[in-house]
Amino acid sequence: MSQRQRMPWIVGVSGASGTPFAAAVLRGLLAAGESVDLVVSRASRLTLLDETGIGYRDAHWREDLAAWLARGADGKPETFDVDLSGVRHWAAGDLAAGPSSGSYPAKGMLIVPASTACVAGVALGLSKDLLQRAASVTLKERRKLVVAVRETPLSGQTLKQLVALDEAGAVVLPASPGFYAGATHIQDLVDFVAGRVLDAAGVPHRLYRRWEGELGGGSPG
Repeated sequence: MSQRQRMPWIVGVSGASGTPFAAAVLRGLLAAGESVDLVVSRASRLTLLDETGIGYRDAHWREDLAAWLARGADGKPETFDVDLSGVRHWAAGDLAAGPSSGSYPAKGMLIVPASTACVAGVALGLSKDLLQRAASVTLKERRKLVVAVRETPLSGQTLKQLVALDEAGAVVLPASPGFYAGATHIQDLVDFVAGRVLDAAGVPHRLYRRWEGELGGGSPG
């Protein structure tokens, strides 16, 4: 009997601040039993180093990813235990990688966080690296693309590019946490955004308390 074809979610991490959002999305996908193809841009590696102190190296990606995903949003190491067996890493400069082709099987792509430079590149179809190329492929193949933009304020040009992405079929999802879920820690706010990204992708999770029409239902205590 032939083995079932692997159908991953491609996750692109760009250089905007917000690496905890990416970590929470990755943990959520893996917890749901999803396969992940991961592309970490060169700019995002600088952000990751600045925000967490963790370097991300192509030659040691599994070790570095494990340290990153185990870290809580509050900076505490070894907060989470994550199985990385479902993850495949692609170097950001590898334009011959699987996700660069429409014939490569994938469910869709999540860009978390998405910088304005990344938004511009995808909207204009520049394909300057694997992240942008994979996003362009996702759009042309009519697969789900979720763009979790995390910059503020947004210029008029960026707003036009976000509209262009929306018109092309992408889901534009600002990394804006909601407070009705009763957040008491920074991880709760991060998980809310990650949960909304997974909602847009149709991936089940239990990252935040959903609104059920009851005022005050999320109040602590």
